[in-house]
This record gives sequence, structure tokens and C-alpha cells, in this order.
Amino acid sequence: MNFIDDSTLPELPTFSEEFVNECTCSKDFRPILFEWYKFVGIFCNIVACISPESPALREIHPVHYAVLIGSLNRCSRLMLSNIRLSSTRKHGETTRLIDRSITETAVKILWLCQKDNPDSFTRYLADGLKKDLLLKKQISGNIENRNGNILVIEQRMLKSIKNCIDWSELSEQKINNAKKLPDFATMCEDLGFTEVFYTAIQRMGSHAVHGTWSDLIFNYLRHEDGKRLYSRDHDSDTQDVQFIVVIHVVLDAMKSFLNYVVSDKSAINGFVATIENIDEKIRGIQSLAWSSDFSVGC
Repeated sequence: MNFIDDSTLPELPTFSEEFVNECTCSKDFRPILFEWYKFVGIFCNIVACISPESPALREIHPVHYAVLIGSLNRCSRLMLSNIRLSSTRKHGETTRLIDRSITETAVKILWLCQKDNPDSFTRYLADGLKKDLLLKKQISGNIENRNGNILVIEQRMLKSIKNCIDWSELSEQKINNAKKLPDFATMCEDLGFTEVFYTAIQRMGSHAVHGTWSDLIFNYLRHEDGKRLYSRDHDSDTQDVQFIVVIHVVLDAMKSFLNYVVSDKSAINGFVATIENIDEKIRGIQSLAWSSDFSVGC
């Protein structure tokens, strides 16, 4: 997409009054959130397809631009994967895993755009490539132990590592010398997020990633007679908070990206207005869905 044109925006989802009333009466807004989540996933993909050759964009290092649009594309594709999974009202245990990846990627986009310096992008690139170089060293050691005889799989792995390094435009020395990328907590702090945000996204999200006892109890075990626990079927549903949090953070990442790459701000008025409009709508649904959660319990 060489030009930023409001006509490329997807059509906003609409809901009948009857449908909204049904969700309001049941206090289950997930059917509405599902449609907004899907829309944002598609919208994010459109933003990721903006060409660096667009006349509205400022000059940005091609690799740095690739990092940002690749990360947006990652958010979009993972969101659409979650749509496929959650459409059956099952697989909530899996969507939680994917949520963690989406939010971390979105936060990295926000952090890179906020920092706005080449060193931050170098640190991001080197963070992954250092692991590749470690594997390269281990493979090379195995080849040396076989007197230079190289296996076909090793050739393929070394070629893959070389391609990643070449496309980064970083030397191995620069990768090894790069400062360590800040951890997620530091990025959240830099961005001004509350400690609750970090705890909810990272610490609580780690249950799904690492398979802790809390995760087993919540998603993989059930109890019927109160005496023992049994294996649970894949009937865990995606919760409204999952849709809401991911939508908010991805919208923030999209808006931050657009403001970062565009020199002519008038070119993105339609995009930004749409993002802010969606964010406001989601906050309205959030207020309705969670209103009873913030009342004093009996």
C-alpha cells in the first residue's frame, strides 16, 4: 500500500439493537467483543502493509521499518488465530498463551517507537540473533569434532542463521557487543504502565506459558465429587478481559507506529480517528461488562 488512504479502512462492525440488548441482559458482551477483536486484527494487518515508499512517511532505516511492520503483522496474524480458536467458544487455554505473545509484541512496538533511536533497534535485533550465534557456535564445534564433516541439517541451519544475520545488516561483532535488551518490566515502566498492567500481562500470563498449578486448576483439571481432580476437556472459553486488553494494547501500538513513521500527520487523520473511536467503544463495553465487578461484595 503505497498511499495512506482512508478508503483502505475496513468497514466498522455494526450490531442490531436486539443483539446489543441480548448481550446487555446476559451481561455477556463477548459476541460483540469478538467482532471488534476480528476487526482490529484485520485493521492491524492493513497498517502493517503501508509501504515505506509512501510519500507521507519520513525516512526510516529499512531494517527498523521492517521490525515494526513485521511486529504489527505478527500481532495481526496471532489475533486472527485467536479468532479461529475462540469462534467455537472453546480453546480458552490456548488463546491465553497467544495473548501473552501478542501483548509482548505490541509493547515492544510501543517501546521502540517511544525510544526513537537506532540503538534500541540494534538491541532488539541483537537480542534474538545472540541466540542464533550461540547455536552457530555449537554447530561449528560439532563439525570441528567430526574433522570438518558437515551434516545436511547443519548446512541448512547455518544457512538460516546467516540469512537472519545478513538481513539484520549487523555484523557478528556488533551483535555480540550490543547492550542487553531491557526486560518486559523495564519496558512497561519506560512506557508509564502501572505495576498492575505488568502483573496482569506478564506474571499472570506466565501461568499459561509455563503450565503452573494455577493454570492446571483453571484450564486442565476439573472436580466433580469434591474428592479428586480429573482431566478437563477443551471447553475453556476465551474471557472478555482477553479480548479487551489485547484490543487496547494493539490499538495503542498501531497508533504509536503511525505517529512514529509518518511525517505528514494529516495523512493519518482517518486512521487515528478510527483507532480512537474503536478504543472509546471498547471502553464503553468494558464499563458495562465489568460494572458489577467493582461493586462492594456482600
